[in-house]
Amino acid sequence: MIKPMFGYRPKPRKFNYPFRHHDPEKEKSRRERLQIKRNHKKYHQGRSVLMYALGLSLVIYIMYLL
Repeated sequence: MIKPMFGYRPKPRKFNYPFRHHDPEKEKSRRERLQIKRNHKKYHQGRSVLMYALGLSLVIYIMYLL
């Protein structure tokens, strides 16, 4: 009896999510495809920073001696 007074109210949409299973091989190929290709190794940057630091300290030492 109360229902016709308020009119028709649509039901909310239900959540319909297709199940996806984890495929490690597919995930690995996806990561490799999206990964940025680098020409140099990661440790190269740390070595160059160390060389610059040693060079700078040598220049400062020479200026100190003068």
